[in-house]
Amino acid sequence: QVQLVESGGGLVQAGGSLRLSCTASGRTFSSYTMGWFRQAPGKEREFVANVRWSDSSTNYADSVKGRFTISRDNAKNTVYLQMNSLKPEDTAVYYCAGRQYYGGIQPYSYDYWGQGTQVTVSS
Repeated sequence: QVQLVESGGGLVQAGGSLRLSCTASGRTFSSYTMGWFRQAPGKEREFVANVRWSDSSTNYADSVKGRFTISRDNAKNTVYLQMNSLKPEDTAVYYCAGRQYYGGIQPYSYDYWGQGTQVTVSS
C-alpha cells in the first residue's frame, strides 16, 4: 500500500507562484508514474501533469503547458508541481496520484491518491 501526502497549497494572487509537493510512503517510488490532477467546485477531476517512472518524461494539459512544471526526486520519494503565472481559473483542489509503472491522463488509470490540497488564485 502506498500513501501520498500533498502540501504547499494556499492563497496567491494572479500572476504568482506556488510549489506543491507530494511525498509517498513505500520503497518502490521510483517505479511509479506520478500525476497531478485538480478538481474545481462543480467540475470533474482533470489531468494536470504526470511524470513517468521509466525516464522521467513529462506530459502536461494544454491549459498549464508553459506555466507548470512537474518533477520528481526519487531519493526523497517526492513529486513536485511548480506553478507559475497562476490564473484564477487554476483555483481547485489539487491531488497527487500514483500507479506502478504506467499511468495515463485519466483518473481511473491511477491506484493511489492523496487527500488533496487547496489552491486559490485571486484576481
